Amino acid sequence: MSERLLRLLQDAACGSPPPADGVVEVCPAPPGPVDAVLAFTAHHVVAAGVDPDLVAARLPDGDLGAPMSPGFLGWLGERLGSLPGSLDVVLATTGLGGDPPLALRPGGEPGRHPRAARAARYRGDLQVWTDPDGAGVLVLGRGLAGRREVSFEVDPARRNRGLGRLLVAAARHLTPQGEVLFAQVAPGNAASLRVVEAAGFRPIGAEVLFHRDGARPT
Repeated sequence: MSERLLRLLQDAACGSPPPADGVVEVCPAPPGPVDAVLAFTAHHVVAAGVDPDLVAARLPDGDLGAPMSPGFLGWLGERLGSLPGSLDVVLATTGLGGDPPLALRPGGEPGRHPRAARAARYRGDLQVWTDPDGAGVLVLGRGLAGRREVSFEVDPARRNRGLGRLLVAAARHLTPQGEVLFAQVAPGNAASLRVVEAAGFRPIGAEVLFHRDGARPT
C-alpha cells in the first residue's frame, strides 16, 4: 500500500492531484518511522494503522478541515501512541541531473549538524552536503513512502545572500532527471517558502507526521 501512497504523491506533484471529492482515505501504516495525515484540495489521506470506521466516526460529515483539526490530530496521536508533528506545506518539483550550480562537499555524518540529525529521524539513505565555506547544509534522503526529500539550513550570519536558493537548486541537480523531489516547510516560514518556490518547487498540499518513537516532535 506504500506504493499507492507514493504514487498519489508523485501524481499530485506532476499536476494530477486526487479528486476534490471530500473523501478521507485511510491507508495502512507506511514503512519507515512515521505515520501521516495528508491534505490535498478537498481530499485527505490518513496513512496509519488505525481502523477506518473509527476515523469516519471522529470526522463530521461535510467538514473539509476536520482531518487537520487539533482535535482529530490529537485523537489520532493517542491511538498511535505518538504526538503529532508540525503542520507543513508539501512542495514538489522534478530532478534536473547534471552539475549543481554550487560547489559542494560531503558534510560527514548526520550527527555533525542539527539539521541533518533531525533528518536522520525521519529519513533513510541520507546524503549530507555543505557549501565550501560550511555556511549551509543540504540534506537529501528517503522519507514518507520512500519519496525523495530535501531539507536545508543556512547559518544566520550568511542568510539573505542567495545561498539557500543555490542549495535547493543544487538538490535538483543531485536528483536524477525527471524524478520527483519533495520538500516540507512550515507555513509560517515565509523565507524558506520563498527560497523553495524560487528553486522551482510548487505546493501540492499539506501534512502532519507522527513519529513512531513517541518522542516529542523536533
